[in-house]
Amino acid sequence: MSRAAPFEVTVLTMFPEAFPGPLGVSLVGTAWREAGLWSLETLDIRGFSKDKRGFLDDTPAGGGPGQVMRADVIASALDSVERRGRPLLYMSARGRPLTQARVKDWADGPGLIVLAGRFEGVDQRVLDARGFEEVSVGDAVLAGGEAAALVTIEACVRLVPGVLGQAESLSEESFEDGLLEHPQYTRPRTFEGLEIPQVLLSGHHAQVAAWRRAERERATRERRPDLWDAWLANQQAKGE
Repeated sequence: MSRAAPFEVTVLTMFPEAFPGPLGVSLVGTAWREAGLWSLETLDIRGFSKDKRGFLDDTPAGGGPGQVMRADVIASALDSVERRGRPLLYMSARGRPLTQARVKDWADGPGLIVLAGRFEGVDQRVLDARGFEEVSVGDAVLAGGEAAALVTIEACVRLVPGVLGQAESLSEESFEDGLLEHPQYTRPRTFEGLEIPQVLLSGHHAQVAAWRRAERERATRERRPDLWDAWLANQQAKGE
């Protein structure tokens, strides 16, 4: 299935030089630079400051450490961009977690507009007034939103038809059906005394599939009990 138009990404950032970063390499980079399956635009927020020194932050209302990015500067930057039906994402440690389900929804749309904040964050009023959705990539605090933006964009872009080439390669990845991915092996057959599991060398497709399913369930149960509980509840709801 092909798209009528490229997946368009615009990033509002203080550091446009952080992009494309890993988005410019391998198949994702080729799909951008050569195939035109998606596009990337960066917008330097500092260019929208009315301060002659280019400042776009101020002290937090109510006191406290650090600085806060101003609502009027962010709004001016955003309002210069044609939205074209794209969701507005603000990378934030207090946001809702990034999940594969959300990524798939965004990847089916026209693209993304992503705000990468800095300092202590962004004035809440511009997030509310413009309808930004706050997104977290994990339970950790970063120095800025650029790294989180790269993660989110790559997760979406790799699902755009044609970017990875083989749609079937996505079907058993972690989170696609609620389970983590099974372990992978390749040659050499023996590495530092460790063997490839015999079942993977058997040529018996049904046994390989059963082993992989069992490994996916085991990994999810041991490493992500939250996902395991959700998967069990979903299976019970489906009567499986």
